[in-house]
Amino acid sequence: MTAETILSHARIVTDDEVVAGSLLLRDGRIASIDPGPSAAPGAIDCAGDYLIPGMIELHTDNLDKHIAPRPKVHWPAEPAVIAHDAQIATAGITTVFDSVAVGDIHHGSDRLATLAAMAEGIANCQRQDMLRVEHFLHLRCELSHGDLLGHLDTLARHASLRLVSLMDHTPGQRQFASMAQYESYYKNKYQLDDAQLEAFVQRCLTDRARHGGTNRAAVIELARRRGLKLASHDDATPAHADEAAEAGAVLAEFPTTREAAAALRRHGIKVLTGAPNVVRGESHSGNVSALALAEEGLVDILSSDYVPASLLPAAFRLVRELDYTLPAAIRLVAGNPAEAMGLDDRGRIAPELRADIVRVAERGGLPLVRAVWSAGERVA
Repeated sequence: MTAETILSHARIVTDDEVVAGSLLLRDGRIASIDPGPSAAPGAIDCAGDYLIPGMIELHTDNLDKHIAPRPKVHWPAEPAVIAHDAQIATAGITTVFDSVAVGDIHHGSDRLATLAAMAEGIANCQRQDMLRVEHFLHLRCELSHGDLLGHLDTLARHASLRLVSLMDHTPGQRQFASMAQYESYYKNKYQLDDAQLEAFVQRCLTDRARHGGTNRAAVIELARRRGLKLASHDDATPAHADEAAEAGAVLAEFPTTREAAAALRRHGIKVLTGAPNVVRGESHSGNVSALALAEEGLVDILSSDYVPASLLPAAFRLVRELDYTLPAAIRLVAGNPAEAMGLDDRGRIAPELRADIVRVAERGGLPLVRAVWSAGERVA
């Protein structure tokens, strides 16, 4: 039996224009884009709302909040994944790369305690068809962590793994190139006094010297051998951009300076910045403003990072304040991440592609998700 949905009286956001018309979804695919409203029985009247492609999120640690809702409180994995999936779907995201941290600079981190459970929870929910949207695995590899390779040996076997990133949160590096900035952040995060902070910094530096080079080479080789996409993380200098290019990175997550973003672009590496940074107008860790990078045209992809609901408002803010066209802004949250990950069946509204569609109303200058279809099925 053919499954059809007709979305009528809508403003359809395609690659390069907004079309007033109707959208026909058939058997999980986009069948046609037709001008004007549809007179077909059962057509859904979208009342002039926008239809955009389902958004694609490449880096979110939102699952962490569900599996460890409070320090040392571990929620059962499958219910945590289901709750995370629902939050992702209602934000208008139809493809999500769940970013699981492999290793941490803080030895008592909950991330290590929940690591295997998160990965297995995702896999179990996928096998039992319990999820609303499509999930892929993104391994965020902390290069200074001593047991990184042991964890990778297991996690790399997951069928949904598509992306690995190279992270280095050592003091004085990348996200916290300024030691004063680093000390202020981690003193507050871990409630450390001066002596404890000094010991923490020295231990992190020792771990990096001991493990960083070996781990970095192993992660790069894993990506090459498995055909996985590779990302750099928190690039701060043109030299970091050179290292990313040499490693074969296709994506650079959250560059911390304008100089690094420009250098990455010169290498043809797609620049991903944080949607929360755009919504707030500044970085939470005191680095370059994503709005400033977007104004210079140095942003290719937006990521919701730690707030799934930030993706759509960030795109609309670019339209409202930086004179982006709506199709150009939506490419940052759909078409461009799809292209970066080689997902050529989604990310745009065009015939034959997956029917991943989000209905968006605009009220008071803010976008509101009204409905979401994933592969033609209404999921929110």
